[in-house]
Amino acid sequence: MSGTFVAVVGPSGVGKDSLIGFARERLEAGGRVSFVRRVVTREADGGSEDHDSMDEAAFAKAEAAGEFALSWGAHGLRYGLPVALEVDLEAGRVVVANLSRGMIPALVARYPDALVVAVTADRAVLAERLAGRGRETAESIRQRLDRNAGDGLPASTVRIDNSGALEVAGVAFTRLLMDAAGVEA
Repeated sequence: MSGTFVAVVGPSGVGKDSLIGFARERLEAGGRVSFVRRVVTREADGGSEDHDSMDEAAFAKAEAAGEFALSWGAHGLRYGLPVALEVDLEAGRVVVANLSRGMIPALVARYPDALVVAVTADRAVLAERLAGRGRETAESIRQRLDRNAGDGLPASTVRIDNSGALEVAGVAFTRLLMDAAGVEA
């Protein structure tokens, strides 16, 4: 495959989906960068990422049939990236997906040339964002914040700080994708 898989990782509340959306608005129409829509065993709502929904049984059936390039469980949910993303990789496109940090070994095994982008933010910023979503208790937010965000990431990981204005980190992320895709500014 001649394309590049770009895995965006980081703790909940860091703004991965916001960065991906920022870049999507600027790059998707050009056709060199593709943004993967995840499949999640949670109903889509306005407060979470834009994703396709499946119930547990349908997800298990799709997984068994090989319909996911990568799949994993986290926080009581199942996540999958449709295997169709490989069509874009074979066509030489940059493929961008929000991925669990725990999936990095499987990612690199399947796509050895993958690029990992770790999105970070100050602890206080993360706490505020998580609390603002209203989906978790104060204790579960504290537990999330206490997890080590750096475990298992390759030395080549690119880090983008999203503590401030989205545009600052968004421009950095968009430029990174443009470079990977060979797109001129």
